Amino acid sequence: MRIFNEKAFSLVEIVVAVAIASAIFITVFNFGNSIFSFNSNAQKNLSAQTDARRVLKNIVKELRSASPSSLGSYPITLAGTSTITFFANIDTDAYKEQIRYFLSGPELKRGVIKPSDSPLTYNPANEQVITLIRAINNETTPIFEYFDSSYAGTSTSLVQPVQITQIRLVRVTLKIEEDPNKSLGPLIVESQVFLRNLKDNL
Repeated sequence: MRIFNEKAFSLVEIVVAVAIASAIFITVFNFGNSIFSFNSNAQKNLSAQTDARRVLKNIVKELRSASPSSLGSYPITLAGTSTITFFANIDTDAYKEQIRYFLSGPELKRGVIKPSDSPLTYNPANEQVITLIRAINNETTPIFEYFDSSYAGTSTSLVQPVQITQIRLVRVTLKIEEDPNKSLGPLIVESQVFLRNLKDNL
């Protein structure tokens, strides 16, 4: 009777098998990690887009209702490329609040001052500031651009420093990018608003 001895794996074969198994494991792991990272970034972008559109909608709403202050001041007091200050009644009382949107580092913030005291004043010490968006990346693109009554959809914006009394329309552009190293480019939301209490030829 013949007896067959099972041939043992050689050391080289074991090393090769382990190397192949390791390569497969690393490939599968990296693929899964890439899918997870992609899904995570997609969710972040979707959330950022939703937040940006909500913020933009509110900015447009408040700008549309800009009107003289409770002291009779002109509706807009400051019109820069990354900041704007104006008056509007945003609550249920009869007074106009001073509203300021401004960029602080990568953060877009909103400050509100309610008039107080007698006679009424807008005290900067009473400004309530909140952060709206934390990852603004407009670079050289202005957040706020201003147009006069001749705007027909394609004309260029007013040159800074803007003559405030010429402003009839404001364009707002927000570029949001949480992590430039992990995105294909900034998320861009944009809108424009006519200032209804300042309209003339529009």
